[in-house]
Amino acid sequence: MPKDFAVLPLPILALAVASFGIGTTEFVIMGLLPEVAQSFGVTIPQAGYLVSGYAMGVVVGAPIVAIATAGLPRKTALLALMAVFLAGNLGCALAPSYALLMTARVLTAFAHGAFFGIGAVVARDLVPRERRTQAVSLMFAGLTLANVLGVPLGTALGQVAGWRSTFWAVVAIGLAAGLAIQLCVPTGLPGTHGRLASEFRALGRWPVLRPMLISTLSSVSFFTVFTYITPFLTGVSGFSPRGVTGVLFSAGLGLTIGNLAGGHLADRSPMATIIGSFLGIVAALLALAAVAHDPVLTVPVMVLWSGLVFALVSPLQIWVVEAATDAPNLASTLNQGAFNLGNAVGAWIGGTALTLGASYRELPLIAAAMSLAGLGLVLTAVSRRRHEVASASVPGA
Repeated sequence: MPKDFAVLPLPILALAVASFGIGTTEFVIMGLLPEVAQSFGVTIPQAGYLVSGYAMGVVVGAPIVAIATAGLPRKTALLALMAVFLAGNLGCALAPSYALLMTARVLTAFAHGAFFGIGAVVARDLVPRERRTQAVSLMFAGLTLANVLGVPLGTALGQVAGWRSTFWAVVAIGLAAGLAIQLCVPTGLPGTHGRLASEFRALGRWPVLRPMLISTLSSVSFFTVFTYITPFLTGVSGFSPRGVTGVLFSAGLGLTIGNLAGGHLADRSPMATIIGSFLGIVAALLALAAVAHDPVLTVPVMVLWSGLVFALVSPLQIWVVEAATDAPNLASTLNQGAFNLGNAVGAWIGGTALTLGASYRELPLIAAAMSLAGLGLVLTAVSRRRHEVASASVPGA
């Protein structure tokens, strides 16, 4: 790899443009659940399964697409994945039924895991070691900016011009992202070339599986609430449908700041960043349950909560990749599947709780329990590492 690529930001910025498009199509459906539900004559919890369907598409598609793209140069693989992304969003814009919309969402999701998995490895490899987590967080900044701009604007567009117009806008973003990748991402970054079997074997180790499980739990916690954020804000906090757009914009700012701050802090102390984020998430969720009736207090708590959640993304991604030193490509891709498994499970838990009679205001309490489980796994990893260090320092241990 030429040395000048290590200091050239354009390839990572191109990846961020693509992640903006992918993040918009993933998250904007949450702001459009009432419109989609009304369009197809289903309930809001049933419409929420479009979130679960997308997430499960990532989970199932991640290993399949990883195998299919393993031997391709990374730039070629990224462009192929953007083509799948475009086809899926065209299907969403044109879908005549709920079932076909679900099918198109799943097709779109097949590009998600592999794109972020390959993109994270590319971003990591283009910078010096001491900036790796920051580089990954910069790529994921597109995902967080999707929540600042893509989701609020997409929600507003869908409310004014119909939800299908939002997916047409995402198609345009996808075309721009593909062009950015073609122009900016360097060629000459090789694929796996025959090491896929050994990579799969490497993923069976608990030190690799543990951070993937933590990634899953972090997403379960987030999506238990965020999937139903529009009815939460309108039904509990008293916001108008238009007011939800402003809240989502504020939360998106929190996501973006938290993502970048998490990458910066994790390059200095990754475990402290992860532990501190989980502790803050639990506190923020408890506060959200307590103040949800007050729209003035709800907004800053949501901003804080969103920022803390996305402070976890890049350090967890790097943790998985570096735990699987002999399987970085596949581990990175499958960790995106782990995140999205959490998305699906969180949406299902939230929908099931609502169907069984829970109130929207109780969802943050369920989410807090999920974050506590994730924190527990992190603390066991830290304890294990300290024990290993202590044992290594004792002669004859």
